[in-house]
Amino acid sequence: MGNVAENDNVLCFDEETGKLKWKHEYPCLSKDPNGYLGTRCTPTVDGELVYSVSRQGNLFCLTASSGAVKWSKDFKKDFGSEAPQWGFAGSPLVEKDWVLVEVNGKASVVAFNKLTGEVIWQAGGDAAGYASLIAFNLGQERCFLQFCSDHLICHKMKDGSEMWRFPWKTRYGVNASTPLIQGDEVFLSTGYGYGCALLKMSATGAQEVWRNKNMKNHVNSCVLLDGSIYGYDDNELKCLDWKTGETKWATRSYGKGSLISADGRLILYGQSGKLGLAEATPVAFKELCSFQAVEGKDTWANPALANGRLYVRSLDKLVALDVRKR
Repeated sequence: MGNVAENDNVLCFDEETGKLKWKHEYPCLSKDPNGYLGTRCTPTVDGELVYSVSRQGNLFCLTASSGAVKWSKDFKKDFGSEAPQWGFAGSPLVEKDWVLVEVNGKASVVAFNKLTGEVIWQAGGDAAGYASLIAFNLGQERCFLQFCSDHLICHKMKDGSEMWRFPWKTRYGVNASTPLIQGDEVFLSTGYGYGCALLKMSATGAQEVWRNKNMKNHVNSCVLLDGSIYGYDDNELKCLDWKTGETKWATRSYGKGSLISADGRLILYGQSGKLGLAEATPVAFKELCSFQAVEGKDTWANPALANGRLYVRSLDKLVALDVRKR
């Protein structure tokens, strides 16, 4: 996704050549209190359908092969919504026959029929945060977590009803990183000096296991591998122990950025366009290689890995790298 001349674009490229296959374009203001222009959400792909949300609250269901609009919603018109200060940022969550979105209106979350756009249920009334909804099983109950502006809320998937909430009120209401779930435990992290915590969840609430300021995710989420949490503590890359929250190592080699994991390794992407590969180990930071992949700044989009290619972007450039074994 991107924005040019106050028009959003959802774009599809050929993975072999980078040639544009289709573009879905619609008016959308990109103004921002801090000058961070452009879109916020990563589109969600579900088979032959693609779901995208604009920063102003335009939800589209597009056909993956052509970009044709199957159905759409306008959060302000349909639900009386106002966009959060820095725009809608959570990606749509597909759950079986439904797609769930945080709409920030009279209802907080809405579940739609993913094929028709029919409203299945509406739930809550909390102000939206900037994280994505995440589905999981809690005992025998299918649930989802909503990291809104000042709480972590657990909802029942079947009707959106609230099971419990845990207070997490940060500066500016910026809860932007999607929680990490392992079994009945969940890890939360927020920037602006707030910190992180591990909670143990039940059907009636969540209890703190530990809390500290060793990981303060500003924008991007951490990853969990073999009992270790890897992520950006503001502008410092760190490894934390899941059970204790203890810092295992830290490095400022990438500044603020994003990361994903694959094949027991970390793919690291700094906000200035530096791309690197490191071993995923709590013993020490073990970088295998790095180089300047894209020129730019404030690049917070996660890398994407598919079919032997790694994709990274800046504000206005997209680069595909061949990472297949030779």
